[in-house]
Formats: sequence, C-alpha cells, structure tokens
Amino acid sequence: MDKPSSIPWPPLIYLSAIIVSFILGNFYPLPWLPTIISDGLFAVGIMMAVGGLAFVIYAIRTLTKHKTTVSPIRRADHLVTNGPFALSRNPIYLGNTVITLGLGISLANPWFFVGAILAALLTNFLQIVPEEKHLEHHFGKQWRTYVKKVRRWI
Repeated sequence: MDKPSSIPWPPLIYLSAIIVSFILGNFYPLPWLPTIISDGLFAVGIMMAVGGLAFVIYAIRTLTKHKTTVSPIRRADHLVTNGPFALSRNPIYLGNTVITLGLGISLANPWFFVGAILAALLTNFLQIVPEEKHLEHHFGKQWRTYVKKVRRWI
C-alpha cells in the first residue's frame, strides 16, 4: 500500500459541497432564522470560517515542519502526532468542515449544513478509512498507539 488514494477526494468533496450549497441556496432557499438573529450570526459564521482556515493552515505547517506530505494521494513519510494532530487525527478535514459550516452561517444558507455533513461523511468513507489503513500499514504499533489517544474527528 504505497499511497492512501489515487484521487484527492477531500479538496474535490469540500469544494463541490460549497459550490452546490451556494447554488441550491440561490435557487431553492430554505427557511432561516429571523433577520435580527441572522445579522448577529454573520460575524459568528465569519469567525468560524476564519478559525477553520487557521486550523487548516496550522495543520499544513505542522506537516511541512515534519517534512511529510500534505497531499491526500501521497505516501506519508512521518507520523505526525503533535500540534493540531494531538487534538484530531484529521485536523485539515475538520477545519474544512468548520469552514463550510461557518460559510453557511455567515451566508444564512442552511444548505451549507447539509453540504458540510455530506462532505464529512464522504471524506470519512473515501479518504479517511483508506488513509488510516495506509498509516497503520506503514507505522504499525506507533499508529495503533496514536489511535488510542486521539479521536478521528474531535
């Protein structure tokens, strides 16, 4: 098992979820909270999206610092267990989900919640499961110890 996947699923999945949610919100809007509440939530959504992006950047920098790949289709050279990886085994995917949810809140578009959930489920099935098999194959006991300490998402 040289690499976890041959298709970079997560970026494709999350980008698709965001685009489809935006389109559905424009053509088939769903009910949202009253204006007075949604105006206040705009800032919360922006903060969530920015926080999710910061978490993704932190995870990418941590992988880069440890000289291992960021790409979901390349073989991992090192098992990274510190920084954001001490909180989640998949901080980039978690950050992408938070970004999607934050966009939904800031745009007052409930379709983004559907998109975020579907993106997380598809990422789990298409990327995380094969990725974890790849990591166990390459890092064995070290991986199994890490899995006991850190949850898959949060």
